[in-house]
Amino acid sequence: MTTDRPIRVAVLGAGGLGKAAAQIIGLKREVILTAICDSRGIVWSEESLDTDAVVSLTGDLVDGYQAHQRPRTTTDHGGVTLATRVEARHCDDPIGEMIRRADVLDGVLVALPNLPNDFIPSVIERFATGGSSLAFVDVLKRTRAVQYLFALDSPVSRSRSVVLTGCGATPGTLAAAAVLAAQSFVEVEKVDIWWGVGIANWEAYRATIREDIAHLPGYTVERAKAMTDSDVDALLEQTNGRLELRQMEHADDVLLQRVGVVDRLEQVEVGGVMDTRHAKKPVSTTMTLTGITHDGHRSRHTFILGDETTMAANVIGPALGYLKRALWLKAHGLFGVFGCTEFLPMVVR
Repeated sequence: MTTDRPIRVAVLGAGGLGKAAAQIIGLKREVILTAICDSRGIVWSEESLDTDAVVSLTGDLVDGYQAHQRPRTTTDHGGVTLATRVEARHCDDPIGEMIRRADVLDGVLVALPNLPNDFIPSVIERFATGGSSLAFVDVLKRTRAVQYLFALDSPVSRSRSVVLTGCGATPGTLAAAAVLAAQSFVEVEKVDIWWGVGIANWEAYRATIREDIAHLPGYTVERAKAMTDSDVDALLEQTNGRLELRQMEHADDVLLQRVGVVDRLEQVEVGGVMDTRHAKKPVSTTMTLTGITHDGHRSRHTFILGDETTMAANVIGPALGYLKRALWLKAHGLFGVFGCTEFLPMVVR
């Protein structure tokens, strides 16, 4: 897809992944950050936002952006001015404010916490029923959440929008790699995904950690959502900062079943190790697909992510690539809700 101007992107969510999205967008020439919101307010510009100001946030989005925004333009008289036409304000309904500005957006990257499972689908539904015609990409992880989103295909199609769901690392890159790996086999027996994430401070990714806690034995989405920061601290103290998760309810299963890689959800198994006290990955992230070839041999393909790539790089990079693909689909008149396994992402330069 080629355009004569950068793609105007809004980011929903200003936590760890939202700030990472701003940082990566700031390094690209084909996309610009036009708007971002958190639960308490919105920052918006018809031109572009100062991504460095977003990355520097330590608390409230609106107050933090105004405090960190850097001078952008040198005047004819040698002075400097701040970026023009930037609106930063608190509001009770930031999503509603985004919907009202949809006509100056091209795409939306959803980096909101998804607790409960229907939260992000409900946000997408608001945009669709509000008449917004946009391209959306999310990094949803749970099977039930993605299934909720697929159920919105009709209103999304009627709004002439495109949603690509599950477009982070897993699901996302690793599920897409499994689709490619499956081509060598006449029968796929199993897909195993084992991920490793290292972060130096769990508070930088509060929502992600809570979503992972919800996968632990004895925990539910509701229990994880209700946990205070002190509760999370106490749990991590018991585990020395590490969470080891097995047989996760991860949407890789429904996404791979949707395109015929597997017949049964139980053929896909996802687990991993999260270290919340060290930036180094505790284990390498791998996707291993086991299958039977046309001549009767059992073999495996393994896809390994580099240990030096962070969670942010492996989630936001693919998400932007899928957002560009969603815009390509929209330009070609293909509307509705699709999964990361149905199309390859494009490269955002």
